[in-house]
Order: sequence, then structure tokens, then C-alpha cells
Amino acid sequence: MRLLIVGAGGVGTAAARIAARRSFFDHCVVADRDPDRAEAAVSSVDDPRFAAALLDASSAPAVADLCRSLQITHVLNAVDPRFVMSVFTGAFEAGAHYLDMAMSLSQPHPERPYEKIGVLLGAEQFALEDKWQAADRLALVGMGVEPGLSDVFARYAADHLFAEVHDIGIRDGSDLVVEGYEFAPSFSIWTTIEECLNAPLIYEKNRGVYVTRPFSEPETFDFPAGIGPVECVNVEHEEVLLIPRWIDVRRVTFKYGLGSDFIEILKTIHKLGLDSTKKIRVGGAGGALVSPRDVVAAVLPDPATLGDRMHGRTCAGTYVTGLGRDGRPRATYLYHVVDNAWTMREYGCQVVVWQTAVNAVVALELLAAGVWHGAGILGPEALPPRPFLDLLTEYGAPWSMQEL
Repeated sequence: MRLLIVGAGGVGTAAARIAARRSFFDHCVVADRDPDRAEAAVSSVDDPRFAAALLDASSAPAVADLCRSLQITHVLNAVDPRFVMSVFTGAFEAGAHYLDMAMSLSQPHPERPYEKIGVLLGAEQFALEDKWQAADRLALVGMGVEPGLSDVFARYAADHLFAEVHDIGIRDGSDLVVEGYEFAPSFSIWTTIEECLNAPLIYEKNRGVYVTRPFSEPETFDFPAGIGPVECVNVEHEEVLLIPRWIDVRRVTFKYGLGSDFIEILKTIHKLGLDSTKKIRVGGAGGALVSPRDVVAAVLPDPATLGDRMHGRTCAGTYVTGLGRDGRPRATYLYHVVDNAWTMREYGCQVVVWQTAVNAVVALELLAAGVWHGAGILGPEALPPRPFLDLLTEYGAPWSMQEL
């Protein structure tokens, strides 16, 4: 395997550091539009298999050219979802296999965004599925932690724990605290705004996918490992669309434990129009064209740099209800808890970016070994779950489950 990691931010750097401890690839290039950042990611692993490169991820031809010149076989997309289609297209044009952790962006309905569906997450990618199948190349989409590990959990529950699956609810929460900041998201604010302020999705078997309002249907979920009760709300996420493609289920939801303060800040950002990606001119006729959302991202701390100030744990999990293999009602939460103190000590990465990256690297190792394989555009739940969960445990990040 000759691997290209596109993006040397928090997740891309964490992926490089995790992969450096494994032997499944021959060469890995970390590419970024900022050459210093790419070099820093490569220097942090001190491994001759790694090299840095300059790349504009918004240009599909640039991605394709770099892949061809380096004989890349697999592309790991570790940049913001706004660049999904250019990296996805560039990988295809170069004849490489592709993996991402978030799918192509949605577009709200122009008149009734909270009542009608516009363009769904991943629709641009799935529209090209026939081309990927015909070329016998694989695009493994949504293969981070959520989506990603959460989908693997759903597949494992359907295959090994349940005779009949009724509801699948992704529930994500933490007790993370960042010292010294009143507002410091632990993940890309650009992506956070996109997920949290778009209309959330819900799937019901007798209705299909429909939208609701941001932060709807609040519920308190009691997270394991001492994290405790956290209020969770509906958020737009890929699992709601991916899981029903491969698993027979009555209802799928995604709820995230944001906290009331975080929600109010996001609502204020929206009210002020600071979530907009449309560029505006600042400073009169000769001023610069800037996106308000990019300004918000620029004034906030880089999430990758927060590890030394961060304390606590994060939990990603999948809550499944239905009938167990014995025919009796069953409710099971499959989950993955990681402590920031451990990821900082072991990898020098804050916990949220590490937990996202590790699942992508595990998937790449399964692809390299031929344990996971396929053609076309697949989600994680389309592939056998047990090898993934066994290898994740081997990486030092065991998963757990509890009956509820």
C-alpha cells in the first residue's frame, strides 16, 4: 500500500502517528496546502516511510497529479467535508482507492429547510457509484468514529446480538473540559457548524428519511465509564443515511451531547450570520473577500493544539434495541471510551482527533490485508465487523458494551 493522507491538521497528523506504529503500508505521503504543517506532521513520526508534499485539496486535478506522480494506491481524506468531492474525484481519476471520514456536503431545501429535504449528505458521491464499480475501485465512506466505528457497531449488533433490530441511535457524549477558554471546540468549528446548524436527519422504515429542526428531541443519556448523564440533541449525520442501506432497521437517529452553553453559542453564530460560507467584502471596495464561517474558525484555537489544556474522556457509541437472538426484548449500547490523558501520553494528540483517526487507520490495515475488500461506494456497515473490532482492540483502544 502506498498511502496519501490529504490534510495535516489534527486528524491527519494523528493518523500519521498511529500508522507509523504499523507495518501494513510501504510509503505514506502527508500532503497539505501549508508545507510547514505537512513537514511538521512527518517530522513528528521520524519514520523513513513518510514524506511531506504540498497540495491544494480543492483541486481534483492537483490531487490526481500527486497520486499519479507518487504511485499512490489509497487516499485517506483528512480535510474538511467541503473538499470531499475534489479529493474523491482526484483519487478516482488517478486510479486510487479512497477513504474518508465525512461525506459530501448536504444542501438545505431553498424554501423549507426544516420541512423538506434538499440535497442529502453523500448524494454527490453515491451518484457516481456505478463509475467506481465499473472501475473496480473502492470508496469507503464515513470511516472515522462517527460515522465509522458507530456504523461498525450497528453491523455487529445486527449480525451477532439481535434477531430483529428496531431502533439504532448513535449517542455521543463526553466530560471534556478545556482550561483557559470559554469556547473552544475540540473538533473543526467549520464542520461543527455544518453538522449542528443544518436540519438534522431521522430515518423511519415506513417514512424514509426526513428532516427536523436543529437541537430537536433533547434526551438525557447516561454515558458509561463515569461520564454520566449528558443531554443529547438531534444533529445532521451520515449514519442516518448509511445504516439503512445495509441494515434492516425501523428507525435511526443521531444525537450529540453538546451542552446548553455550546448550543446557545451556535444559535448566536447563526443569528449573526456568522455560519455563512458565502464570501462578503470587508473594508470597502478595495477590501478582502472573506467567508464569515472562515473568520469564526480563524479566531478560535486550533483544536489540534488543545490537548495540553484538555481533560476528560469522550464516548462514541451505538444504542440498539430490538429482539435478541433468544427472541426476547433487548437494549444494548456498544461504545468506545478514550481518555485524553492517554492519547496525549501515548501519541501527543488530543483525544477527539485521535479517536477519529484511529478508525480510519484500522480500516486501511484491513484493506491492505484483503480482510476488507469491495468495489463501488461502501459504508462501514457493508463490511464484516468482527475483524475491525478485534484489530481496534489490538491497537490499544478496546471497545465495550452494556445492556440497558
